[in-house]
Amino acid sequence: PRGLPSWLRVLSFAIRARRATRKGYDIVHSHMNGYCGDVEVIHVTPARYNWRVKPMAPIKRAMSYASPRVQTYLCLEARRVAPRPGHRVVAVSGLIADQLRQAYGAQRDYPVIPPGVAQAGREDGESRRRLRGEFSWSEQDRVVLLVARNPWRKGLPTVLAALESLPPHYKLLVVGASEQTRQQVNASPAYAGIAGRVRLVPETSDVEPYYRSADIYAHPTLNDSFGMAPLEAMSFGLPVVVSPSPWCGFAQYLENGRDAVVMSHPENAQELAQAIRRLSEDAGFRSRILEGADGVVRRHAWDRIARQYEDLYARVLAEKSETR
Repeated sequence: PRGLPSWLRVLSFAIRARRATRKGYDIVHSHMNGYCGDVEVIHVTPARYNWRVKPMAPIKRAMSYASPRVQTYLCLEARRVAPRPGHRVVAVSGLIADQLRQAYGAQRDYPVIPPGVAQAGREDGESRRRLRGEFSWSEQDRVVLLVARNPWRKGLPTVLAALESLPPHYKLLVVGASEQTRQQVNASPAYAGIAGRVRLVPETSDVEPYYRSADIYAHPTLNDSFGMAPLEAMSFGLPVVVSPSPWCGFAQYLENGRDAVVMSHPENAQELAQAIRRLSEDAGFRSRILEGADGVVRRHAWDRIARQYEDLYARVLAEKSETR
């Protein structure tokens, strides 16, 4: 229902989803914060980890016990992860699995199945040339890309600071820039000197042309349970620079210097600038990173991910049949 606070909308949706899936299905595979799924996939930091495990000011923690919003999220999640026959809680990364164990007990087992990706097909370069032409960028320019629903939290301040220290032929393309992001960028101290080298594109469902137009993908995120965008960038043949774990769960699947450049800290703009420059100027290093990234893409191919879920479904169905 529109007009309600987000936590009430989440609660309403969870109740309605449970009613709609109670009968008539062999397996319900859910990605929502609710309690309808036989297979529940956790994509974000668990609510209990945020509110009961992470360090927090005592007054804030005490107030959370009286907050209907926090209590709703905690109760929904508790029902979602409660163990029962024919039920599995899947984490999209080792980081999420570890947070779940800290929140709900080390003895619990949470299978880790990451998201999948499809290898991008070859393209003649026309969309790359057309998009660069729209931005008045040439083929000699080195384009750094960031795709995010909230670019500021995904490390945009660090990317802006890095761009400031790079030569003028380095450009920045940000896809997913809301009005709030534009205001934040305009207020950034680094932006004044590089405004002509930055393009901000609103949210779009068609991100393929932007991946194809770029040379490097930068993802110095401050909070990503997995990190789908850098995996997508790899599928388009882009070398990637990412934050380390625990800021980016995807980093656990990468070897620094082989599959990607994994930063020491997401706010180290100098390190990011050095990585961008090396990936642009050192052909051997770039080739090695791209070869490693291709292996990462193959390991995350949808057919491999699907087989993992098929195996999980088989175990869930077997347990269900035993309890009938």
